Amino acid sequence: MKTSKTFTILFWQNLAKMKGDSAPLYARITVDGKRAEMSLGILFPIDSWNGKMNRANGKTREARILNEDLDGIYTDLTDCYKQLKKEGRFVTAQAVKARYLGTDHSNETLLGLSKYHFDKNRFKLAPGTLKNYSTTETYLKNFLIKKFKATDIPLEYIQYSFVVDFELYLRNPKNHLSRAQPLKNNGIMKHIERLNKLMGFAEKLGWIAKHPFEKYQLSYTKFINGFLTKKHLESFETIELNNLKLARVRDVFVFCCYTGLSYIDVKLLTNQNLVMGIDGNMWLSLYREKSDEPVKIPLL
Repeated sequence: MKTSKTFTILFWQNLAKMKGDSAPLYARITVDGKRAEMSLGILFPIDSWNGKMNRANGKTREARILNEDLDGIYTDLTDCYKQLKKEGRFVTAQAVKARYLGTDHSNETLLGLSKYHFDKNRFKLAPGTLKNYSTTETYLKNFLIKKFKATDIPLEYIQYSFVVDFELYLRNPKNHLSRAQPLKNNGIMKHIERLNKLMGFAEKLGWIAKHPFEKYQLSYTKFINGFLTKKHLESFETIELNNLKLARVRDVFVFCCYTGLSYIDVKLLTNQNLVMGIDGNMWLSLYREKSDEPVKIPLL
């Protein structure tokens, strides 16, 4: 009963659950060699079932009605398979079964999760962070198309192997979005870290029972950052710059060196951040942009 090279439907009688001279009928759905089975809720006489034809024997009214019901179930299951393919979903036997039973949920998909996460955090996360999540989503979309020939995947079908395959995909330079700026190890780890956070978010929402790759170990390459000596810093302070823009950049850089503030923290400073300290001198009072931690810095 094949409808394609990868999709089959088989009706069979489960003799292990026979009751008297009858046994329940089941449907076996197979996609790419993987099965899903479901009871049809029908008890049928064993001696009236044709195991080779997967249909009822004879031309009795009972046999005719059953065969018509089986034809209808076959058609409905086939339609479910076609619907999933048309929607670009990751098609599995379980997905076909869930669609037929009405237990699948279109919003509980990876890209549906990504959109929901974006909508919930668009006013909480910094623009740069949102942009990074958007880039990760683009990589996930490309990965789904290449690996699964699908435009989305139900969360319930994401297993540990998914993140392993995604890492291998990211490590292939041919898959990088920019040939001029190829991904390095830490960039790859950042994309996987964001995927991890998305799946953790799904677990908190109750969209999945358990994080599928919470045991995955991120492996960042450690770098020893260089530092400026006092002599270097003094040379920056005293160098004469005829270009006004360069001079301002230098001043901000030196200010960051002395205060420990990041560029974005300095960029957002206003007169309101100037306060009188307990020592009677002027202080900077602000909240760090990235961590939202309060900071007070004395001005010399």
